[in-house]
Amino acid sequence: MPFEADTDVPALIVKFGDYPLHHGGVGAIRSLGRLGVPMYAITEDRCTPAAASRYLTRAFVWPTTGTEDPGRLVEGLIRIGRRIGRPAVLVPTDEEAAILIAEHQRDLFGRFLFPRVEPALPRRLASKQGLHELCVEHGIASPEAAFPQSYDDVVAFAEKARFPVVAKNREAFVRRRRPAVNGTTRIATREGLLALARDWGERPGVILQEYLPREEAEDWIVHAYFDANSTPLALFTGVKVRSWPPHAGMTANAYVVDNPELADLAARFIKQIGYTGVIDLDLRFDRRDGQYKLLDFNPRMGAQFRLFESESGVDVVRAMHLDLTGRAVPEGEQRAGHRYVVENIDLPALLAYRRSGYTTPHAPARPSGTELAWLAGDDPLPFLTMLGRFVRPGAKHLYQLWRTSRRGSAAN
Repeated sequence: MPFEADTDVPALIVKFGDYPLHHGGVGAIRSLGRLGVPMYAITEDRCTPAAASRYLTRAFVWPTTGTEDPGRLVEGLIRIGRRIGRPAVLVPTDEEAAILIAEHQRDLFGRFLFPRVEPALPRRLASKQGLHELCVEHGIASPEAAFPQSYDDVVAFAEKARFPVVAKNREAFVRRRRPAVNGTTRIATREGLLALARDWGERPGVILQEYLPREEAEDWIVHAYFDANSTPLALFTGVKVRSWPPHAGMTANAYVVDNPELADLAARFIKQIGYTGVIDLDLRFDRRDGQYKLLDFNPRMGAQFRLFESESGVDVVRAMHLDLTGRAVPEGEQRAGHRYVVENIDLPALLAYRRSGYTTPHAPARPSGTELAWLAGDDPLPFLTMLGRFVRPGAKHLYQLWRTSRRGSAAN
């Protein structure tokens, strides 16, 4: 590497929620661990892939759901900080963790290192409604959306909506306490929408969004790290080839593709809102009007962040650690043509995409190199642990996806 990390400053992977098969956390442990940074992680138990990594100094077993009182979560973080014994860089892997850190900076400052962002901003960005409002305010294209406050609002929306439509859980934390849908859900008909809405309660916690036809779209991702002045110290763009669940879930296969227009759009938006820290953006290029439409803003590292690394060896997690420890982040072009594959979900995604009509004309015909999410020659145990734990939750997830899809299209 053309740089050296401060190995006196450890890092802590912070996650709230029960999702032990998270390749992003393993990627962060490996990324900084390979530089000699002592790595710690919050895990569900001692048999998770993250806990099995050779680069992990210690796993703190702390089963959480994301529904706990924020004060309890802060106290737990502080206890872990005391056990580490020195300030550690916090690396959140979900929205709940990123929001908690931002909103409790006073309690955590001095005990940990993290980007100092305006406390209310991450919650607003993680909120589908808050993000939509920021997009309108700053002239960023996004799908048309409605935010029903009652079942009657859903009925009124259904009377004039053009189907299919997309339903998403509106807020972080709420998606864990009272999820209205199991992730992004395509709803084919008015009847299907009303059937789902009957279970949403008096105040539906959903956003109903315009559906962008997959045959007329291409999915793009932006990962970046911005310093205290909202200046990008590392910024990457790529195209998503497949995701799981199909067209709505986690990246399963993607390529690094240079896109100066998209990089400029992301940098300008971040500067306008004054954000600092790591971002993971999902955008859909709509061929009908030639616009990149912002779908999701994750104010933390994305699970697929290891797709992106500069020629200088910098990814967004390394950029954050370097910056927060007072070290320069070396410049370097991104590795165009590099591919990322998540082994346990790319095969079912490949089968699902064969007849979907979705194409990625910007994806290279051949990769210049491939990064696997789980398998690594210098750290094989997380891959083996993933295989041992994948069968049961994988089957459960597929069943939930099928059940939601069946209900949403029952009247199609």
